[in-house]
Amino acid sequence: MKLGILLESSELEPRVALIPEAIKQLRTLGIECLIEQGAGNRAGYSDDAFSEAGGEIMPSAADILSQVNILVKVNCPSIDQINALQEKTILIAPLNEWKNAQEVALLRERNIMSFALELIPRISRAQNMDILSSMASIAGYKAVLLAANFSGKFFPMMMTAAGTVAPSKVLVIGAGVAGLQAIATARRLGAIVEAFDVRPAVKEEVQSLGAKFIDIDLGETDTQTSGGYAKELSDNARQRQQAALAKHIAMADTVISTAAIPGKTAPRIITDAMVQSMKSGAVIIDLAAETGGNCELTKCGEIFRSNNGVLIVGPANLAATVPIHASAMFSKNVLNFIKLFIVKGEFTLNFEDEILAATCVTGR
Repeated sequence: MKLGILLESSELEPRVALIPEAIKQLRTLGIECLIEQGAGNRAGYSDDAFSEAGGEIMPSAADILSQVNILVKVNCPSIDQINALQEKTILIAPLNEWKNAQEVALLRERNIMSFALELIPRISRAQNMDILSSMASIAGYKAVLLAANFSGKFFPMMMTAAGTVAPSKVLVIGAGVAGLQAIATARRLGAIVEAFDVRPAVKEEVQSLGAKFIDIDLGETDTQTSGGYAKELSDNARQRQQAALAKHIAMADTVISTAAIPGKTAPRIITDAMVQSMKSGAVIIDLAAETGGNCELTKCGEIFRSNNGVLIVGPANLAATVPIHASAMFSKNVLNFIKLFIVKGEFTLNFEDEILAATCVTGR
């Protein structure tokens, strides 16, 4: 078996799908690893490190695509890359069909067996393969650092010769993995933190991190899927949510919004009117920017100031701004996923395994 790792084509994507430590482990499973020259450079992993781990450095992506049995990527491959794959190649990558429909259709047409890592089910056995949780944790952490950097205020209370400065008030919307990490990071920096989530079940987790949970009567209780994700709210529940959150948003120095619905556009929670109610100098970090944004004014990949002085940041691919650790975490997730294929030293695909069944998108 030969496995390929490519240099991610986007200049904005420094991560690499597998790191040298994973190559060592794959070699013990009998898998040869072919790595495109420079694939890990932007993430801090040199060609020499890959070679020392037992990988073979190849001069181009074409040299790899023409001979591998397995291709692992950080992002969905391009049309050209898919066309260059051999028949019966197995692709392991985040596919995000909602935004890469043409690429997924081509994978189907070419009968390439592909596994979408974003579809890893939320079960205990799959936790060590869950790239969404790994990358969301990084995004939640980095969002707070961005907010602290952009804010004109200290996060912690400061006692100085010039007097005592009150701590910043941070509101986190959405208490999934990203939101919980944002809460923990903001608390470590000394901010006063409030948080809201449509799922009442996360209240204890929020409180355990030292934040105040905002209880809102949404008029409905079925707000969580069987997989643990938030459900899309009805129009009535959304109006209740916005009305209750408005006063908290107006008082916040920083709002970090992380609300998402898998496979759908992000829910709109922060209206233009809410932004207008905020203090000049307040900061909004919208982690849902790539899927449309939780704030009406968010522009993905842009930073701008509203007419009343609120800074709105719509970061794209925030996990990629921490490429060394992001690559290491992604790599560990992928390695654990690949091990599902290896049974007693042999390469086997058992679709009775719920993880493989849930993630296989094409070619089954």
